[in-house]
Amino acid sequence: MMMYKTHKFDHKVDEDVIFASRDSEFILPKYKIPKEQSDSKAILEIVKDELFLDGNARQNLATFTQTYEDEYIKEIMEIGMNKNMIDKDEYPQTAEIENRIVSMLADLWNSPNELTSIGTSTVGSSEACMLGGLAMYHRWRMKRIAEDKDISKPNLVTGPVQVVWEKFARYWGIELREIPMEEGRYYMDPDSMLEYIDENTIGVVTTLGLTFTGEYEPIEKLSHALDKLEEKTGLDIDMHIDAASGGFLAPFCAPKIKWDFRLPRVKSISASGHKFGLAPLGCGFVVWRDVNDLPDDLIFHVNYLGGDMSVFQLNFSRPAGPIIAQYYQLLRLGFDGYKKVHMNCYKTAQYLAKEIEKLGIFEIIFDGNPNKGIPAVTWRLKEDAEVSFNLYDFADKLRSRGWLVPAYSLPKYADNVVVQRILVRQGFGLDMASLLMQDIKRTLKYFETHRVVSHLNEEDVASLNHTGR
Repeated sequence: MMMYKTHKFDHKVDEDVIFASRDSEFILPKYKIPKEQSDSKAILEIVKDELFLDGNARQNLATFTQTYEDEYIKEIMEIGMNKNMIDKDEYPQTAEIENRIVSMLADLWNSPNELTSIGTSTVGSSEACMLGGLAMYHRWRMKRIAEDKDISKPNLVTGPVQVVWEKFARYWGIELREIPMEEGRYYMDPDSMLEYIDENTIGVVTTLGLTFTGEYEPIEKLSHALDKLEEKTGLDIDMHIDAASGGFLAPFCAPKIKWDFRLPRVKSISASGHKFGLAPLGCGFVVWRDVNDLPDDLIFHVNYLGGDMSVFQLNFSRPAGPIIAQYYQLLRLGFDGYKKVHMNCYKTAQYLAKEIEKLGIFEIIFDGNPNKGIPAVTWRLKEDAEVSFNLYDFADKLRSRGWLVPAYSLPKYADNVVVQRILVRQGFGLDMASLLMQDIKRTLKYFETHRVVSHLNEEDVASLNHTGR
């Protein structure tokens, strides 16, 4: 007969045995704050489990934002988590780091004198665009008022832009004159731009890296066209460059392209640090050519955090971690490091473009050429492609393997064109790209043997916003 030693059973739940705790036995409230407090470890595990339902960020080929961070970045983010970026009196060294980055970017973007350039960090390039637009609008107003001219009908001329510019125009009562795409012309060119300009134009916004295709707009040609317009009509039109992606790409990988402060008409540039600046989310910048290009009436002074602080942001309190992490990346990588990282991304994009083109049914719209755009690949189905699926069906099927490769229509007047786009970022190399190509081919095989009964459309596909900031 087997003998068993009797043990006293302790009914107290060990806090380390998370899934034996009381909190794991209930469905927790989703839309009301619970009445009682709960064990921290149990709640942590429950929240982490719920987040498993999200997609894998590294397979998200739709977003422009950074999804790869090394361990040092995570340490810096923790250090900066409780530092308020706006409180320059309490955190003067953090403020100094911000100033250093602005100076570095002014130099990177070829300011005639980085000591007289002025700029600020933001939570992303959308806020940076808003600030650049506001400065442009106020410069136009001041000039018109000084000339005793009407200021009631301002307009802004742009190419195909990210939604932030639609928001800017609507919020500030400005007519947005967005030049429509046409089949085969997916960006603003000089001739189309000039048709939309008049004396009420506050400025022209051009994009260094269109969100829809990845291409650079021909900024130097646009600037020269505005020079000729001024010679002919006297209209002096400022330019703001939305370099959300290209601002941290072109200086390293296509330095001969003139798009920045080398063009005197360019008064301000905005960019995302958390895209190809390789900083974590929550980091953007806007830089003005000269301190005089930022009107004084847009700058506020506050003293209730201690000391007098000049402020020009739409947001106020925000963590300093992303800005400090940006400084770390600039120092760690240097010019050569950024070039190496980004050229590897371009190499991967061009590999994908060639492999996708070999499939025979896709037309490449943009192939990831570093002299023409960002490391992205954009394609459409060929008109004579004999396939049973559309690109929305194709994107949806790729999701079954975790890949987020967005399908979307281009803006109006070219909205009959549906495209897919892959955005190549740090952390997505040739090996991962080869795995993606295997899944693309596997998806094509699937559609050869499975008939699509009902095609998906843009509303059906819950893809990530392809114009993410």
